[in-house]
Amino acid sequence: MSNLSVLYDAPGPKAKARNVVYTVLFLVGFAALVWWVLAAMADKGQLDADKWSPFVTDSRVWTTFLLPALGNTLKAAALSIIIALPLGAALGIGRMSDHRWVRLPCAAIIEFFRAIPVLLLMLFASAVYVEFTNINSDMRPLYAVVTGLVLYNASVIAEVVRAGILSLPRGQKDAAQAIGMRKGQMMTQVLLPQSVTLMLPALVSQLVVVVKDTALGGVMLNFDELLRSVRTISANYGANTIAAFTVVALIFIVLNFLLTSAATWLERTIRRGKRTAGAVVTADPHDQMEAQPAAAPAAEAGDPPTPTGKD
Repeated sequence: MSNLSVLYDAPGPKAKARNVVYTVLFLVGFAALVWWVLAAMADKGQLDADKWSPFVTDSRVWTTFLLPALGNTLKAAALSIIIALPLGAALGIGRMSDHRWVRLPCAAIIEFFRAIPVLLLMLFASAVYVEFTNINSDMRPLYAVVTGLVLYNASVIAEVVRAGILSLPRGQKDAAQAIGMRKGQMMTQVLLPQSVTLMLPALVSQLVVVVKDTALGGVMLNFDELLRSVRTISANYGANTIAAFTVVALIFIVLNFLLTSAATWLERTIRRGKRTAGAVVTADPHDQMEAQPAAAPAAEAGDPPTPTGKD
């Protein structure tokens, strides 16, 4: 009996037949749903060639609307990620501090900003910038979007970092303390490097959320990001809203796929490096000299010469 059969009962003939029937019914229902959606779109004229052809025949759709909007999306996401990652790591480590004056404020900040919707944080940041700063109105939406994303995602990343560190075996911390490491040395040299691979899947998911949440700024703050470009495209190319939404959705899919693939490659590289690290150890020359057997003492004056085996 295989290990798989212990955890999973192989379906019998009746169960296999039922599974086939369910699969066929699902495929038929899904095909009917797709046909209904396409038929409704065709009745509204959304499948006409003139709705879709501008994305292939007219380069101005890309150079004037899509690519600049994509650049703004990437700019806001990159700034948010660059600021939120170290800030979240600092808050997560601070929440684990032995000092109450560090631990309690970090915990309050994390719980407060994690509980507020990111859109509300963007709106609040925009209002603060309007009232208390002289930031140009053209740049204010970018500042508000980045601020809201940083505050929310840093609090989430802080919990990811804390969970990754706490998931390590207790022996790692005990061993570091046994050799006399201070708390900062133990965190930076032992715990954090080992927990990186454990945190990567959750961090990648959060980075994908950052990219998608930039669209909230376009809806409420008139930030010229990728999703908001649908309005201008449909206004200039004959109300091709469905086509524009489809193209923008495909761009988001490709963008997040590339981000996930890069993170997967990084995680695989880190794991491979950990498996191969320490396979070959080169001893220090000083240690090698001490490890060699002591040479025979030199012959003192007056001692008989050592026989050489020759006459």
